Amino acid sequence: MRTSAVLVSLDRAPLLTVTPLQATPLASIPRLPWEEVRGAIHEVVASGGRILALFGHVFEGQERPDLLVVLGGLHPGQLLLGRAVLDDDRFLSLTLDCEEAHLFEREIAEQFQVVLMGHPWLKPVRFAPPWRTGQAAWPLPETGAPVPGSGDFYKVEGEEIHEVAVGPVHAGVIEPGHFRFQCYGELVFHLEIVLGYQHRGVEAAILGGPHKRTLHQLETVAGDTTIGHATAYCQALEALAGVTISERAEYLRAAALELERLANHTGDLGALAGDVAFLPTASYCGRLRGDFLNLSAVLCGSRFGRGLVVPGGVAFDADAERVKTMTERLDAAMVDLRSAVSLLWDNSGVIARFDGTGAVAKDVARKIGLVGVAARACGLERDVRASYPTPVWRTLGIQPCVEEQGDVWSRAHVRWNEAKQSGPLVRNLLQSLPTGPVRQPMAPLAADALTVSLVEGWRGEICHVALTDGQGALQRYKIVDPSFHNWMGLQMALRNQQISDFPLCNKSFNLSYCGHDL
Repeated sequence: MRTSAVLVSLDRAPLLTVTPLQATPLASIPRLPWEEVRGAIHEVVASGGRILALFGHVFEGQERPDLLVVLGGLHPGQLLLGRAVLDDDRFLSLTLDCEEAHLFEREIAEQFQVVLMGHPWLKPVRFAPPWRTGQAAWPLPETGAPVPGSGDFYKVEGEEIHEVAVGPVHAGVIEPGHFRFQCYGELVFHLEIVLGYQHRGVEAAILGGPHKRTLHQLETVAGDTTIGHATAYCQALEALAGVTISERAEYLRAAALELERLANHTGDLGALAGDVAFLPTASYCGRLRGDFLNLSAVLCGSRFGRGLVVPGGVAFDADAERVKTMTERLDAAMVDLRSAVSLLWDNSGVIARFDGTGAVAKDVARKIGLVGVAARACGLERDVRASYPTPVWRTLGIQPCVEEQGDVWSRAHVRWNEAKQSGPLVRNLLQSLPTGPVRQPMAPLAADALTVSLVEGWRGEICHVALTDGQGALQRYKIVDPSFHNWMGLQMALRNQQISDFPLCNKSFNLSYCGHDL
């Protein structure tokens, strides 16, 4: 979808107004001093907007990276783009004026070896080798990158303060991550989370593409979000190629996305029940998650939806017999799901453990930039399907499921309400499939262009920003998984909580280690 771009003048700097899935010429984005762009970001965020992506890229012929920012949240359906020029390897941080920028800035410092002056806690994010040699913000070992878990940790001083270190190796089959608690007795004063153990270099591997492996790499950015990330990637390529997929393909993608949401929310509700030793719901939901995953397998042969979403549409169709089979299985599973989860809500012991545990205040959630389930549990109506809808979501008209307390109960209840919403959505989408082909031929990507692709994955907002070079190849591909926004929310949820509540709080967020680490 290609539309004209419009300059919007703010008090501090002009930014470019675009829409998602718009192929924007790079030359149309003004290159401004960082101070002007920094002021514009602060102004937009202070006015109710937020940062969707903030990243660096060294364009051909440049020694230093330009900083690119994607802002949203001010007006439904509209985004703001900014591009900042850096005159030095040392420049003023945005984080003290805009808390949600803190992790983006740490990533920029790590990748491009620049120093953001005034950043309160500048340390590596993924502990990865730098993309560019410059002024390191921290000492580098001979290998070119620090080891995950190394370096300074925030400490609370006092005779009765003790420190608890958990991970990176955990019990069971779970990805690695390190959690460092500063405690007074059982009370947690501060939690610091260190990731990077799952870093695979996905963004760097995409450069120069699309390659034959690129789609498969995107499907495994976060393995439980195959449909979400594959859809975001394919939408970006289609926008740059000027290709409009068929309505039938869009309906099938949406059905697969909601099946992914339904399976993961069901699994999380069961896992939350297991964390408080309520085995009936835990057992039921463990089986039902498999039932919903098997519906994806009926559609495309893969329980996780691998190979379904492809550039130009989808690789598998659903005939009348397959639709009948899927809807019958879906209806039966939804009946069982209601029975299983009603046991959870009817148990006073479960509610007592969920209610008030791990609460994040609404103003804190807004300041640190929470998205998805974690944001909606705090009263923030952040749902890409409603605020940046593609045609199918515009037709269906999604109402975000919102709670206000920001605690474990709210995060669980948002999941339950969304699961109840997703079941009928999948049924409706399958039974009202438009006629037509499921895949369109692709065209070459536009040269020297940028597009922003947004998808509401089951965890929350997925943002992909694709930039092409003069030959139409991908010169930069920025991925922002919802976990990148939300790990700080888990840290805030543990403040002034009992350390024994950590497993329950952690599961109520259920964030992706590899989705963060890329």
